[in-house]
Amino acid sequence: MAFELKQIRRHPVKSMGREDLTSVALDSRGIVGDRLFAVRDAEGHFASGKNTRRFRRHDEVFDYRARTVGDHVEVARKAARWFVGDPQLDEDLSQRMGLPVTVAVEADVPHQDMGSISVVGTATLKWCADRWGVGADPRRLRVNLLIDTDEPFIEESWVGRDLTLGAVRLACVQPVPRCRMIDIDQDGVVARGNWLKPLAGEREMNIAVYADVLQPATLQLGDALTTS
Repeated sequence: MAFELKQIRRHPVKSMGREDLTSVALDSRGIVGDRLFAVRDAEGHFASGKNTRRFRRHDEVFDYRARTVGDHVEVARKAARWFVGDPQLDEDLSQRMGLPVTVAVEADVPHQDMGSISVVGTATLKWCADRWGVGADPRRLRVNLLIDTDEPFIEESWVGRDLTLGAVRLACVQPVPRCRMIDIDQDGVVARGNWLKPLAGEREMNIAVYADVLQPATLQLGDALTTS
């Protein structure tokens, strides 16, 4: 059975708002430019909505949005605009977060989590909205790819299988475990309804899946996805 690629989203700076794309190139790392930058403190922790070994909770990062402009990444907050590398951007972030931070390119520690690309199906989102009455907007999940599907959580059946999406081949590696970030207002969407609690109660806190790139190519909206 074939499914259709409905949305492509890239996050040039980790935890900031996304850009919507009609086509995008993939390489072995994932979507080219996705989460290539992150807000990093002096100890090497990345700004996020949670505290872990790699991350530090700084909800202020969700007030910013990033997009690719030619060979540069532009970051915006309200009417203000900066390009990554502008000291005034780092100064604004540092002031709002209360400690020195910089927008840094990926180095030894990867900015991505447990997979190169995140994928969710439309039927899964509709099921969550209908059953739990939450605003099941994919922006709350920060997924890269939205696939038009006809069965809730069918994407979890793809784990351990190879996927063909247009000219791209992917290996679906695992479900995506969720945290408090999905219940934070972000990326232009108000987090209507608590999504994490029912996910924990009924879905082991998982929604969407991670995939790694086996064969890079360019994706386009409307590409068909098949499994093998």
